[in-house]
Amino acid sequence: MQLLSGDPATRDKPKPKYPDWMCVANYLQAQSGTRHSPLPAYVSVNGPGGSYNGPAYLGEAYAPFTVTGDPNKPNFSVPNIGLSDLNEVRHLQRRSQLRHNLDLLERSFDKANELQALDEFETQAMTLLTNPKTKDAFDLTKEDDKTRDRYGRNTWGQQLLMARRLVEAGVDIVTSSLKGPLCGRVNNWDDHAVNHHVFDALRFRSKAYDQAVSALISDIYERGLDEQVLVVVTGEFGRTPKISYQPSTGAGNASAPAGTKQPGRDHWPRAFSNIWAGGGIETGKFIGATSTLGEDSVERVCTPGDFLSTIYHHLGIDSAHIAIKDFNGRPTPIVDHGKPIPELMG
Repeated sequence: MQLLSGDPATRDKPKPKYPDWMCVANYLQAQSGTRHSPLPAYVSVNGPGGSYNGPAYLGEAYAPFTVTGDPNKPNFSVPNIGLSDLNEVRHLQRRSQLRHNLDLLERSFDKANELQALDEFETQAMTLLTNPKTKDAFDLTKEDDKTRDRYGRNTWGQQLLMARRLVEAGVDIVTSSLKGPLCGRVNNWDDHAVNHHVFDALRFRSKAYDQAVSALISDIYERGLDEQVLVVVTGEFGRTPKISYQPSTGAGNASAPAGTKQPGRDHWPRAFSNIWAGGGIETGKFIGATSTLGEDSVERVCTPGDFLSTIYHHLGIDSAHIAIKDFNGRPTPIVDHGKPIPELMG
């Protein structure tokens, strides 16, 4: 919640109080009225989910267009995009017009502007269904075998390849989460000793991770997108500098049989790192440092607010001077504390 929305709370919530930066950028883009691409501004390809992020008081119209499933499977397809049958398209347009006429009757009773958000959501859905260009952007079969192999013929590799295709086609924001079976037994990076043998887990997932992430970054530069496209690879906290040992709760990939004592690392918010590439920034350097044992950030310490401000800067959003009204009509800053990191300002 802190990293994606700037929420300063130290405890989890059943749902986010503030919208995440992706939804905020989607909302601001829609308000500007300058976008004319048939594709959504914001797409989530197996992105982060749960109670940590979402549009909050912006409304569901500014949530991502969501792609789920394994894009590495031969029969993978994204539903509800690019109808090829002209008769189906015409039928859908007639139904949409009927719905619009019925909505006009309800306008006078719409006290909370709920229909406006619904209109924007339905307009995007109609465009996705009826514009033939949308289907191509999501179609990985348009890529040659060499490129697909380069990213890795697995879920993560093909997710990030789809991300590159989408930004190249005109999507402004793509988020993707590297989770699932490629992580190990518990399908995530939470390498507590009860979940995974931390060293086996890193060995288990590193090849797929390294291959997919390095292919994406290289591809961005080779295609001349590095001034336009910013790639950020991050978690939301670090892991304890000291190894702990606990009995495993079950056997599986990167985990010994239940009851076997194995090494792990726990949550550690005091220091962690992320990767930035593209965006016109000067790469090949480190910003900041931790203490000798990796326990604390001790040099050029950056905060979640700085992280968010930097991303907004790359999107052309002046986060220091923008507030959006919350559920109570109170103007709420999109970043409360933070400023763009100078070394990452392209």
